[in-house]
Amino acid sequence: MNQFDNSDDGAEGGERGSHAGGTPAALTVDQLLEESRSGLVRVHPSDLEREMAAGALVVDIRPVDQRDRDGEIPGAVVIDRNVLEWRLDPSSAHRLPIADDPARRIVVVCNEGYSSSLAAHTLQRLGLIRATDLIGGFQAWAALRNKSSE
Repeated sequence: MNQFDNSDDGAEGGERGSHAGGTPAALTVDQLLEESRSGLVRVHPSDLEREMAAGALVVDIRPVDQRDRDGEIPGAVVIDRNVLEWRLDPSSAHRLPIADDPARRIVVVCNEGYSSSLAAHTLQRLGLIRATDLIGGFQAWAALRNKSSE
């Protein structure tokens, strides 16, 4: 058994309720992802260019090693995931000048479309109600782009 195997933790599958005292029970990452995505109108890779043309801010949160290895999305703004909320929250003293409109469409892009869903949900909670993410992330966008250039 490795250190990440918690198969004997006593947890049962299915819905989780509340802990004693009314505090919410922990979610699995899959449940958290499902909850996050339920409030997103996610963007298909084939629609990304149209979103950008309509004024959407595309934010690439992938680490530098992934961007160096796989390339970048032309026109996307790179913001490290660990400072995303501070750079985009319109009320933050550390926000970027391009983040002055809470109604602006923001499309968050990660490598495969998982962490971007969580990040977009967090941005929505900060009042950026049109924040969303790219289905399949950079990899889906790149695959579509490569396919269309063949």
